[in-house]
Amino acid sequence: MENQVKTPPAGEDKTKLGTVSGEQLKIGKIIVDRNLCIGAASCIAVAPGVFELDSENKAVVYNAEGADAETILLAAKSCPTMAIIVFDPEGKQIYP
Repeated sequence: MENQVKTPPAGEDKTKLGTVSGEQLKIGKIIVDRNLCIGAASCIAVAPGVFELDSENKAVVYNAEGADAETILLAAKSCPTMAIIVFDPEGKQIYP
């Protein structure tokens, strides 16, 4: 089955309703690969409450709980170099 992210109805908790392969989407860990990051800042545009640029213009996670799981996954997918790696709470890589 292809990975899918479902959009919940307005006003509902996106963290609980987003799914990957039919399971609830929950984010455990977010890593930015500094060797891949080019500072495009697309992640910041999508999830400004989670990512920021450091003094070297590389994205860093400053607040892993600054957005719902669906938004964090969209931010990771927006990265042109796929520098953002997302894991579920059990440590399984869910993106890329």
